[in-house]
Amino acid sequence: MNDLTHSVEIKNLDLYFGAVRVLQDLNLTIGKGEFLVLLGSSGCGKSTLLNCIAGLLDVTAGQIHINGKNVTWAEPSERGIGMVFQSYALYPQMTVEGNLSFGLKNAGLPKDEIAKRVARAAEVLQIEPLLKRKPAALSGGQRQRVAIGRALVRDVEVFLFDEPLSNLDAKLRADLRVEIKQLHQQLGNTMIYVTHDQIEAMTLADRIAIMKGGLIQQLASPDEIYNRPRNRYVAEFIGSPTMNMIEGALAGTMFSGALGEMSVEGYPFDGDAPDATPAVLGIRPEHIASGSAAETMPIRLDSTVDLVEPLGSDTLARVTVGDSRLWVRMDGQISVHHGDPLPLGFEPARIHLFDKATEERL
Repeated sequence: MNDLTHSVEIKNLDLYFGAVRVLQDLNLTIGKGEFLVLLGSSGCGKSTLLNCIAGLLDVTAGQIHINGKNVTWAEPSERGIGMVFQSYALYPQMTVEGNLSFGLKNAGLPKDEIAKRVARAAEVLQIEPLLKRKPAALSGGQRQRVAIGRALVRDVEVFLFDEPLSNLDAKLRADLRVEIKQLHQQLGNTMIYVTHDQIEAMTLADRIAIMKGGLIQQLASPDEIYNRPRNRYVAEFIGSPTMNMIEGALAGTMFSGALGEMSVEGYPFDGDAPDATPAVLGIRPEHIASGSAAETMPIRLDSTVDLVEPLGSDTLARVTVGDSRLWVRMDGQISVHHGDPLPLGFEPARIHLFDKATEERL
């Protein structure tokens, strides 16, 4: 029997395109009202998985349940989902009102019900003044609001978003990201959102599923993924600039590598500290202290500034330590220049250790 606290359940899902296995024995349970983000680089299978849930692709094996009902072979219209596409997919000859009401008219809903749903969606998305316009007279952000509204009028429990903000400029993306988060808080519907943008994932999601090669690498809250990445791929995917990685060897709580030998006592191992193993030490740029703040740190290094990127609120510096290069994030008002000496330091509790062979977290 299906657990009705779950909105979407995916069981042992396989998908082949010819001889290529695109999704591999994938299992995923999404709770009612949850905002789940499918995150990964191009070709990882995230949009393919969304299209399987929507019924736009036939699966090779496995099952998909939505609200307790097996919809593996059901038509998209029978799945109780609303979908928002990257390309807006609006009818150019119809007004905004026509675009919002078209699917409801085809479904045979009464006129007064259609008018009520269109009015509600327009109010929620603040597009009431646009109802008589055609898509050509709208900005990109307005078109995307209409596309979201077309899913909203269907009055379904599950919304699917396929990279809805990727065609917009940075300012509009940030604005609409806030609106989508507020929409979820207001409606409480289940939302499954595909993106390659880690900022969208971290700011929107209750949980993030990071995908690679048709497999989910880690499924967890944004906080856990940032602070305890399960493997090296997840660690390097989340964060900008990416996590600094130093290869070396670990023996108990002593790590030796390109930065020299250092004690990692205080690092939260997942199990016992290994006796001796090739390992990779990761440290995020924002977790490296610099200048006078480095003096109190258990691990201290001497570096030379190689490159400076002032960003206003932050300053990024690429530094050289021996033969290694590291990125460091500092206060935006700090004054550093190419060639300056820069003391660095960090705490073992802030590092990440990975087995070099398996790339899994130690």
